[in-house]
Amino acid sequence: MAFGLGRLRWTPDAFWAASPREILAAIEAYRPPSALDPPTRPMLDALMRAHPDPISCDDDWKGRIDG
Repeated sequence: MAFGLGRLRWTPDAFWAASPREILAAIEAYRPPSALDPPTRPMLDALMRAHPDPISCDDDWKGRIDG
């Protein structure tokens, strides 16, 4: 309700006349596109280049109690 009346500046009549689908579409329009979307392959590749796995698995587990 706060989003419809505040952010969208709908009148109360327009808000109460809107269907749930229309309200959802209005909310989706304000959602950043990548907020909940999984990373694309190029994004994942860039992350893997920036943060590569250790060469040896033993190096990654040194000093850990559970390893």
